[in-house]
Amino acid sequence: MNSLQQTPWDKRTFQIDTYEIVDINENTLKLTDELEGHFTAKIDPLANHKLLHAYGFYYVDTLIEPRCKKEKLQLFHNDTVRLTTDFDADNVLEIAANTFEHGRFHRDYMIPNHLADKRYMRWVEDLIEEDGIYALIHNEREVGFYGFKNDRALLLSIHPDYQGANLAKSFTSMCLKRQFELGYEELKTSISAANVKSLNLFIKLGFTLHKTVDVYHKLHGAPLKEV
Repeated sequence: MNSLQQTPWDKRTFQIDTYEIVDINENTLKLTDELEGHFTAKIDPLANHKLLHAYGFYYVDTLIEPRCKKEKLQLFHNDTVRLTTDFDADNVLEIAANTFEHGRFHRDYMIPNHLADKRYMRWVEDLIEEDGIYALIHNEREVGFYGFKNDRALLLSIHPDYQGANLAKSFTSMCLKRQFELGYEELKTSISAANVKSLNLFIKLGFTLHKTVDVYHKLHGAPLKEV
């Protein structure tokens, strides 16, 4: 099953086998009718999607990959904003609870929203454990966070009470600068096409849009349990 990659980080939340399809072909898609579990397939939007539909896959999202070269990063300054790695994890998780409405698992009608929430919250917990979180301090209060791993920007959240307060540009540019200082010449992220606010933010920070993929899901077997 080299064409199917298991995703244990999803299995721990959904309590079923979960897979991502590495190579979309008919033999692999036949396996999704033989195995029980949840499957993810990512495909070029201009490719023929007929086989995916024939095997019961349904569309959930389109992801766009912005990239930025180190020399292209646009920095914005705000004297009331600083970042820290010395933060209260509970505060970050509380902010994260309001973050993920654009996530592809929230748009999957076969997955209850509370399980989608749990999946993303565990992702934040993992990043905290891996030292992959910068917290946003505004007037000495933790009001947001930025999650990253290696050369990828993964998550960005501002507390709802502080959205619209012109914090995102300065905070995110500071985080990206710190990430570049880890030795990377280019940073990447992945943003839902529905998340126009984030796309506009990263474009202002010097990112340009690159490849796009359509994301399809399939649930084969019993409905997900209330866990």
